[in-house]
Amino acid sequence: MATFEATAISTSDTGLTVKARNFEFLVDEPPSLGGGDLGPNPVEYMLGALLGCLNVMVHLAAKEQGVTLTSFSATARGDLDPSKFLGKNLDVRAGYQNVEVNIEVEGDVDADKLAEIARIAESRCPVSDNIANTTPVTIKIVKKA
Repeated sequence: MATFEATAISTSDTGLTVKARNFEFLVDEPPSLGGGDLGPNPVEYMLGALLGCLNVMVHLAAKEQGVTLTSFSATARGDLDPSKFLGKNLDVRAGYQNVEVNIEVEGDVDADKLAEIARIAESRCPVSDNIANTTPVTIKIVKKA
């Protein structure tokens, strides 16, 4: 079992500085959602995390299948209804209603191998697993002493 951790400090009502290992990144909302547009928003980072994970998994699966890829590019797109997190419609889902990923690769690989690589990558990608399946999340808010 591996444990990962991120810490964060709020910089505004919508802005946040996140630290993970020795890296730091900004999270913010676009002006249309009341933010300062100082960085991607949380759901955009989630799409980026999915693409990062699939990059690793596609390359790993390709190697396992004896395939060398010479390029990888991908786009992830998700649809969500912001009315829930804005408190306007509590009956809809807060998260993505669907996520679509399109990956283009180059290399000496046929359609059957690509299908197997896709199957392996999707089934073993931790981020894809977290999106597709329910993961218990416990949130505690305490008053700072």
